[in-house]
Amino acid sequence: MKIDIITIFPQQIEQFLKFGIFRIAQQKKVVEVEVHDLRKWTNDNHKSVDDKPYGGGAGMVMKIEPIYDAIMELKKENTKVIATTPHGTPLKQSTLRKLSDSSNEHYIFLCGHYEGFDQRILDTLVDINISIGDYILSGGELPTLVIIDGILRLLPGVLGNDQSAISESFTDNTLEYPQYTRPEDFRGMKVPEVLLRGNHSQIAVWRDNKSREITMKKRPDIVKSEKL
Repeated sequence: MKIDIITIFPQQIEQFLKFGIFRIAQQKKVVEVEVHDLRKWTNDNHKSVDDKPYGGGAGMVMKIEPIYDAIMELKKENTKVIATTPHGTPLKQSTLRKLSDSSNEHYIFLCGHYEGFDQRILDTLVDINISIGDYILSGGELPTLVIIDGILRLLPGVLGNDQSAISESFTDNTLEYPQYTRPEDFRGMKVPEVLLRGNHSQIAVWRDNKSREITMKKRPDIVKSEKL
């Protein structure tokens, strides 16, 4: 998988790429990530990437020209351009699984700023528009990193144990069951007895019940009625 990230703050992205899942995926050559400074595609002395909005109003709007030129230079036959905006499709685990399905995919991520993108960018250049939540951030770098992190951990061979990406929250429209580790008894707080017996069928039933119980209590909105 190849990922290109277009941003006006490349250093912010580059720091993240040195650590954790980003570093591991690149070292294992599962993914190639390249960061690009959008100002490279500007053609004025000030390297302007934004301008005043038509019709007036507060703030500035990201211009279409440099973004168009950047995408045209980086785009391949199998490219999908992804942007994050408040009116994008809400990000879910199912979305990340679809994006991680093919290791041959090429993604270009656009990191927005200011009052957002010139609408023509979203209308003509962007294939996938995603929102990571009902709140506003100062730029698209963090949302982009959130999405890429979610994609990379689903690619085969990236996690130490691929099973970790299967039995976790949101995989089957439920939250994950509670997890415990040593010590068995900490100040009177004990690990559930069923987890200590070594009966894997009983443990599986307990985990399934707990998963459904926690989901119904904390996030009933994500449960499909036919699965209850």
